[in-house]
Amino acid sequence: MGEQLSPEEKFQLITRNLQVRNSTDSQIPCNSSKTYLKYVCCVFEDIHYLVFFTCTVNEVSVLFLPLLCSQEVLGEERLKEILKERELKVYWGTATTGKPHVAYFVPMSKIADFLKAGCEVTILFADLHAYLDNMKAPWELLELRVQYYEQVIKAMLESIGVPLDKLKFVKGTDYQLSREYTLDVYRLSSMVTEHDAKKAGAEVVKQVEHPLLSGLLYPGLQALDEEYLKVDAQFGGVDQRKIFTLAEKYLPSLGYTKRIHMMNPMVPGLTGGKMSSSEEESKIDLLDKNQEVKKKLKKAFCEPGNVENNGVLSFAKHVLFPLQSEFVIKRDPKWGGDKVYTDYEEVEKDFAAEQIHPGDLKASVELALNKLLDPIRKKFETPELKKLTASAYPEPSKNKGGAKGNPKQTVDEEEVIPSRLDIRVGKVISVEKVEKASYNFMSIFF
Repeated sequence: MGEQLSPEEKFQLITRNLQVRNSTDSQIPCNSSKTYLKYVCCVFEDIHYLVFFTCTVNEVSVLFLPLLCSQEVLGEERLKEILKERELKVYWGTATTGKPHVAYFVPMSKIADFLKAGCEVTILFADLHAYLDNMKAPWELLELRVQYYEQVIKAMLESIGVPLDKLKFVKGTDYQLSREYTLDVYRLSSMVTEHDAKKAGAEVVKQVEHPLLSGLLYPGLQALDEEYLKVDAQFGGVDQRKIFTLAEKYLPSLGYTKRIHMMNPMVPGLTGGKMSSSEEESKIDLLDKNQEVKKKLKKAFCEPGNVENNGVLSFAKHVLFPLQSEFVIKRDPKWGGDKVYTDYEEVEKDFAAEQIHPGDLKASVELALNKLLDPIRKKFETPELKKLTASAYPEPSKNKGGAKGNPKQTVDEEEVIPSRLDIRVGKVISVEKVEKASYNFMSIFF
């Protein structure tokens, strides 16, 4: 029998086939003097992981935690402590406002990684938040929006091979209207300043000239969700950071544990800025037809050589590469023919050097995106889901009652009268009466 390997030799043996990045030799003490914990960042089977090794004299235990939080982690020390004892409990929430778009594939792929790492994952459909955020979802449509979000997100997860039986789905109003939660909202409201509440929601809650009180409640409710969902961590986009810091500041004041917060980068919208469910021009909906996808990508900002705020490039980076092992740029043979990329950095490098034309990039992203969307669109071809979509997102009605005996008459068919005109004026400088006119009228100057 061969010589027994030391913990360090076992560690080297395990990591031999991993693509190690940012390896650290720092040892984190565990309970036993003969045990230590060390970790590395690595890539294994195309997934980026933070790998924890608990090493003893006789064995090396390994726990793979996917690097979902490449942008930032708040509470890393607490994360390490939990991982020494058990698997992580994490939740991801979404306000059920506008129709989910293709950028939702970013958190979906990360949720898939969490499940592969053995984490307990909860998905929250935050229907009450959707109403509080300037009533982006009308009260009478809240239940229908939740049903739509649940169906479309399940379809997304199925399209990338995520087992749904390992997920827990929760609706916000199932517990947010309880006596205990409501009392905690009042308690929190007595502590959080108007300044802190407004600052926390600045990148998430819709900003208007005269904000409603409901928008100020939004960040506090999201903080309380961490306690009532009984999780260790909340995962979300980096735009949620100020809400996360508010939760870290105020939850301990209520006697609750400070949670871990993990953030992923945001996918820029097609017009710059972040892709938003409530901004139609910035996004591609999951149910958009092929021609609609083509039309939107054609109009997307994609300046030759410019990699900043490029929504098309960013989609390839944050969605396509994490979900598939390669990305193919399709192009005419006279321009070099098709080229296969297995590393996003190479795509960005070639685009910056103008070796990839924006038109070829858009066409290639369009092809890859439609492959992701096809199973989702197919699922929503059933009569039941078509009806749900139409009910949850009804077309704006033009019918204003019409004339008697003609109930189908619309506003567009009504008589054009002065009272229907939308007249807006600026500052009136002077008003003068015209003396020599055959009838009286006034001249108004702006």
